[in-house]
Amino acid sequence: MTSAAVTDPGRPRRLLARTQHRLTPDASRVLGRLFVPGQETLIRGGSRAMAVIDRVLDLTEDEVDRTLAETLARFSGRHRDLGQTLEHHFGLVAHRLGGEIRVGQARRQLIGAYFTQEYALEAAALFNPSMVAHPDQAGCAPGELRFVMSLRAVGEGHLSSIEFRSGTIGGDGGIRFDPPGRFLDTGAPRPVRYHRDLFRDKLAELGHQDENARFLWRMLPSRFTSAELDVALAELARQHVTREDSVPLVDRVRWMAESSYAVEFDARHALSERVLWPAGPAESHGMEDARFVRFTAGQHATYYATYTAFDGSQVAPHLLETGDFRTFTVSQLSGPSARNKGMALFPRRIAGRYVALSRWDRENNAIGYSDDGHRWGQASTVQGPARPWELIQLGNCGSPIETPAGWLVFTHGVGPMREYAIGAVLLDLDEPERLVAALSEPLLVADESERDGYVPNVVYSCGSLLHGETVVLPYGCGDSSVRVATVDLGALLDRLGPG
Repeated sequence: MTSAAVTDPGRPRRLLARTQHRLTPDASRVLGRLFVPGQETLIRGGSRAMAVIDRVLDLTEDEVDRTLAETLARFSGRHRDLGQTLEHHFGLVAHRLGGEIRVGQARRQLIGAYFTQEYALEAAALFNPSMVAHPDQAGCAPGELRFVMSLRAVGEGHLSSIEFRSGTIGGDGGIRFDPPGRFLDTGAPRPVRYHRDLFRDKLAELGHQDENARFLWRMLPSRFTSAELDVALAELARQHVTREDSVPLVDRVRWMAESSYAVEFDARHALSERVLWPAGPAESHGMEDARFVRFTAGQHATYYATYTAFDGSQVAPHLLETGDFRTFTVSQLSGPSARNKGMALFPRRIAGRYVALSRWDRENNAIGYSDDGHRWGQASTVQGPARPWELIQLGNCGSPIETPAGWLVFTHGVGPMREYAIGAVLLDLDEPERLVAALSEPLLVADESERDGYVPNVVYSCGSLLHGETVVLPYGCGDSSVRVATVDLGALLDRLGPG
């Protein structure tokens, strides 16, 4: 990855220019994750935890001290506080020892080491970026803009997580990335209050709208805590004699509660060290393709991101919310527009309502509306596959950019040989379900240096950033790496002009 600016103010301006930047996977960026022998593969097997613990208990004190010292010497430089991680993982399996066995710190940490593995979260791929203005612009020179870039990282087992980079766009259009931090962190969980109406609507979609469900919603306030949910579910269970089987409802409510959470990161740790790791059952197999947007309401700005939650068999859009990229809240979405992949929020309300780009049917670009940003109505198709390079399907490349001519939306289309291309459309500012214009030819297709990868012939973005009269468009190549292009806004709007 280069750090120098690549735009040359002396050259004639082009519609699109590729920069020299290329972000590639770094297999040395690792997390210390829990490892349970016997359960580490997709092949189901019994835990061998007790057998491993017994072998560690049989070691002499000298063997324990020597083995732990060797382990710490070999791995401590790759983690911020490896000892703390080993203690934490010991605590997760300590119940296997029983109350009568006491072990010292060295043996505790060594047991923890046998239940720890390094996970290289971006070893397989790093791609599908989105880009927003950084919440802290302090210290920027005139004409500069600090940015945050989100990235989809894929590691062992094709598990996707979300990580970040930061940098600056200079007044001359030059793009500079900050060096990424060394020690990765998945943050600490924090309690949240749940939305009763969202739970009700989402569970109704899943077929739970019977008498038991109605009883549960009557028991709960409009915003409720985990403790209040426990009380309501306990009362539902207590009345099992006069109520039909409520176990499926209870299981699904628990599943939804576990999929709605908050995570907080240490303010001392760099943004590039913060990793949004799959934490709920709805995303057990990955968090994919986050589309971040800086959402404004008056003078207040909040960052939202829709991402695809994958549980191994089903996908659904989930919502991230943050004000500072330090504390994130995750919630589910409901309604016809909030289905499938590729949902992207507009950066402000229109006529008092939230608006989103939707691809609920997997092939058309559509518009959906919501009163609260969580429960979405029917989607209205705004663009369908019409040109040779998009006949398989269409989708968006992130949230719209507001311009005087309309909402600028970068799109992706899939054509022959499953080749992806990036295009652009304009939507009406007041009625975004009305298509104003669309490029007749792709804006960007993979060149020979970009077409090979984990999935060949793919260029794909999850969000671009307007700075002055230039749009910075980061994009994934071959589902493997990231490049950055710049687009001349005026030239693009001219191309999207009448006719």
